[in-house]
Amino acid sequence: MKKTIFGILKVLVPIALGVWLVFYFYNQLDEKQRGELFTAFGQANLWWLVACVILGWCSHMSRAWRWRYLLEPMGHKVGFWNSYHSVMIGYFMNLFLPRAGEASRAATLYRAEKVPFEQGFGTILAERAVDVLMLLAIAGFTLLLQLDKLDLFQARVASFRAAQAPGEQSNFPWVWVIGGAVMVGLMAGAYLIFTRPALRARFMDMVRGFGQGLQAVFRTKNKGAFILHTVLIWACYVGMFQLGFLAVPGMDAVPFAGILAGFVAGTIGIGLVQGGIGVYPQFVAIIISVYLAAPAGGGLIRPDALALGWLLWVAQTLMMIVLGGLSLLLMALKRTPAA
Repeated sequence: MKKTIFGILKVLVPIALGVWLVFYFYNQLDEKQRGELFTAFGQANLWWLVACVILGWCSHMSRAWRWRYLLEPMGHKVGFWNSYHSVMIGYFMNLFLPRAGEASRAATLYRAEKVPFEQGFGTILAERAVDVLMLLAIAGFTLLLQLDKLDLFQARVASFRAAQAPGEQSNFPWVWVIGGAVMVGLMAGAYLIFTRPALRARFMDMVRGFGQGLQAVFRTKNKGAFILHTVLIWACYVGMFQLGFLAVPGMDAVPFAGILAGFVAGTIGIGLVQGGIGVYPQFVAIIISVYLAAPAGGGLIRPDALALGWLLWVAQTLMMIVLGGLSLLLMALKRTPAA
C-alpha cells in the first residue's frame, strides 16, 4: 500500500508543480499581455517547427547509432532499428512516468536482442553521464558569455517582487522544503536498499551494469565515431531549439548566448518534471525575456517568449508521442507471432 501511494505521489507531485507554474505565470499577465500571447501563437510560422522536429528526429537516430558502440564491447551486435525503437519507446514512457524511460528502453532491447537488462541499463546510465558532461560544458560556456546578464536578471526579479501586492508575496521557505523532501527521499531509498536483500541485489546488479557501461565508453573500438555522434546529438538539440526562434516574430533578435541560456534552462526543466510539463515553457520564457526589452506591462516574462517556450515544448512532445507510439506499435507487432 505504501509503495503504491509513493508511486502515485512520485507521478502527481511533479505534474502538480508544472500545472501550478502554468497558472501562476499566466495569472501574472495582464489582459493586454494575454492578448499578445495568443497573437504570438497565431502568427507563428509552423514550418520552422516542422524543421525543429526533423532535426530532433535526427538527434534520436544518432543516439540510437551511438548506443550500439557501447554495446559492442560487451559482445552484443545490436541492429540499428531495434536500438532506435528502444530509444524512442524510452522517450515515450518518460513523458508519463518519471525515470521509466531508461528501464523501458533496456527492457525493450532485451526482448528484441536478448541483451541482459542490467547491461543495457548500465550503458544507458553511462550514456547519461556523458550527456551530463556535455550539458555542463554548454552551461559553463554559456555562463562565460553572459556574466553581465546575471545582474540584469536579479534586477528583473527584484522589480517583479516589488510590484506584487503584499498579499501575493510569499516568504514560505520553498527551497528548504524541497531540499528536505529530496533528502528524505534519498534516505528512504537508501534504507530500503540496504534492509531488503532483493532490492540490494537488484541495486548492485545495476551498479555493476553501470560500471560495465562506463568501461564500454573507453573500450569501444569506435571512439572517434562515439565522440562524433555525441557532438552531433547535442548540436541537433541546440539547432532544434534555435530554429524555434525563427517561428515566432521578434524572437530572432535574441543573441546566440541567449539561445544557449534558454536551451540550458529548458533542459533543466525537462529533468525536473517528466516531459517538462509546465516547467519547460516557463523556464525558457523567463531566461529569454532577459535578452529582450522588459515586458510593457511589467512582470518577468514577455508574452512572445512564453509563446515560444510553449511552441517548442508542444513540438517536442508531439514528436515523442507520435514517433515513440509508432515504435511501441512496431515492436509489439514484431513480437506477435504470425497466425
